[in-house]
Amino acid sequence: MRSRIGMTFLLLLGLTFFPYGIAHAEKLTGKVVGVADGDTLTILSAGNQQTRIRLAQIDAPEKRQPFGQKSKESLSDQVYGQMVDVDIRTIDRYGRSVGTVYRDGEDINLIQIQRGMAWVYRQYANDPNYFRMEKTARQERIGLWSDPSPVPPWEFRHTERSNSRRTPKD
Repeated sequence: MRSRIGMTFLLLLGLTFFPYGIAHAEKLTGKVVGVADGDTLTILSAGNQQTRIRLAQIDAPEKRQPFGQKSKESLSDQVYGQMVDVDIRTIDRYGRSVGTVYRDGEDINLIQIQRGMAWVYRQYANDPNYFRMEKTARQERIGLWSDPSPVPPWEFRHTERSNSRRTPKD
């Protein structure tokens, strides 16, 4: 009980000073029991511990965007019901673990980029392979890149937030 309170305190303290996440390294292994969208899943690890994972360095289309459902299906086809390893890099401001997901040694985050099912999340990405893979997918018009003018999810979210703040005039 005491360690749970301590961890909660550290998490809150960290979010106060690092609103975009607390940097740390941890490895998890578990079975994928849920896929929320093209860049978020839930694993069940030892002790029946559920952990929500946000795939690092990528940003998939929102469900309401073109390719949003296809991106979710792509991730689900790769990992749902499978055992995965996750290299946790940080905890985001929503309390999700952010990391790279591996199935049988394959970088699933990178495969989502390769399939044209996600953008490189430039604000948080640092692996040059991700940028190269996105460039190839764009050039070959794979997945979301087949759309003549795809809208990055961060822009879509910003537009949605702006629209939701506006009140209709009578």
